[in-house]
Amino acid sequence: MSNFSVKTIGKVVIGEEGMFIQLDKGYIPALKGLDGFSHINVLWWFSNCDDDKLRSILAMEQPYKGAPDTMGIFATRSPIRPNPIALTAAEVLDIDYENGIIEIAYIDADNDTPVLDIKPYTPSLDRVETPSVPEWCSDWPKSMEESESFDWEKVFNF
Repeated sequence: MSNFSVKTIGKVVIGEEGMFIQLDKGYIPALKGLDGFSHINVLWWFSNCDDDKLRSILAMEQPYKGAPDTMGIFATRSPIRPNPIALTAAEVLDIDYENGIIEIAYIDADNDTPVLDIKPYTPSLDRVETPSVPEWCSDWPKSMEESESFDWEKVFNF
């Protein structure tokens, strides 16, 4: 397998005014046709967790209360990953097509986080009608909307 490069298309901007995806100027034309989609999938880089030591961790001790004693990284949503790539479905509040700014309701990224790609959320490809999860996380919210009021502090061991 060979290495390859990934270029950022913009960054996450978080401030008192809200949360935004700010595209680099060269990618603004890629927004054409995005209007009408209520949500987007944002692929971003866990830039604060990108070093060789963190990339080599493949399992961790019980990151969630009630979970197995040890979990493989692929069974977690941890930022510690072999390739620190993240995916967040975000509600689109507004799009400034001239300046390449997408206002979003929420993203679990830090300010200035590099954005790798944006795809429209489409239920035909992104929604699973009857997903199943292990018993230890079966009481977690069933949607993004329910997650807003969920006490996530009672779930994590970190």
